[in-house]
Amino acid sequence: MADRDPRRRWGALGVVVAGGGTGGHLFPGIAVACEFSRRNAHSRILFVGAGRPFEREALQRAGYPHRSVDVEGIKGRKATDKLRAALKIPGALRHSAAILADLRADLVIGVGGYAAGPVALAARLKGIPVVLCEQNIVFGITNRLLLPMAQRVYVSFEDTAAGFDGANLRLTGNPVRQQILDAARARPAVDPGWLTVMVVGGSQGAHAINLAVIDALPRLGSRAIIRFIHQTGRADREIVAAAYRQAGIEAEVKDFFHDMASRYARADVIVCRAGATTVAELTALGKPALLVPYPHAADNHQERNARVLVEKGAARMIVERDLTGTVLARLLDSWIDAPGQLEMMASGSRRLGRPDAAKRIVDDCYQLLGNKPCT
Repeated sequence: MADRDPRRRWGALGVVVAGGGTGGHLFPGIAVACEFSRRNAHSRILFVGAGRPFEREALQRAGYPHRSVDVEGIKGRKATDKLRAALKIPGALRHSAAILADLRADLVIGVGGYAAGPVALAARLKGIPVVLCEQNIVFGITNRLLLPMAQRVYVSFEDTAAGFDGANLRLTGNPVRQQILDAARARPAVDPGWLTVMVVGGSQGAHAINLAVIDALPRLGSRAIIRFIHQTGRADREIVAAAYRQAGIEAEVKDFFHDMASRYARADVIVCRAGATTVAELTALGKPALLVPYPHAADNHQERNARVLVEKGAARMIVERDLTGTVLARLLDSWIDAPGQLEMMASGSRRLGRPDAAKRIVDDCYQLLGNKPCT
């Protein structure tokens, strides 16, 4: 008879999640770590990154330990900085090997970010399996360098899979934190007669998006059924809040929302960047969006991410140079007058969603390690 408690059906593992630095890398790693913990509460999960304050705060909230290695990025830096970064690699490699030994690691999961490099290389030298999670449509530089040593590569977009010739690749989607999925689904949108617009430009906000909203507000003053949820970043919070007050438009304005799930649940449409985690959350929740890709993203990957959603009818896109208050106000007006447009976009978004991405990845990791569920 099968064990009815799923946590008993999976072996305890030592799992190192390597990389991070940004929410786009870190949050999918947290989603996967939570799935490992759900399978077996005795699994040993450790995050290894570059020690940024953002990483430490996010992992403390998630309840996972963190260690850091002294390593720096190389891409886009001047020659002296590249040399200094290169000289740190041997020490980072030795430190990574010691961390893996301390944890008795069975598996290393690279989630992008330069800190994943020495950890994955140390794992390869010690014979520990390495898997990679690529969130964006284009491989990041660290993951590109680590591809030859990876036993599995988990990708989020069909176009990424189509451009990669390898038996170890799996199209899983980008993992979304379970609390986002659970909390957003549990809370129905309130006051359906309103258009609730959520504006979020990332953890630091997006100045260009904030300015466009400020410019749009006076043009929306007569539309009494619109309101906003706006994450501004610390630098712009006061000027954005003042603009809403002056326009007489209802808004919840903060520099950062720790509880994103409840805000997603209340929003009818999201105005945001097109980072991989944002795209994954939008589609997993079936939310329509206006995407404003970050124009300086490596290899223009945010615009390429956005175009996938636009082509499937899940979103609209405005590149940053074309984003003005007039353009934004006209688009919001059109959604107020024809809400069916948002309903069609929401349907397209749901069709793209892969809310079970973390489960798919963990299932495959157990298969890779030969640790299959008991029957």
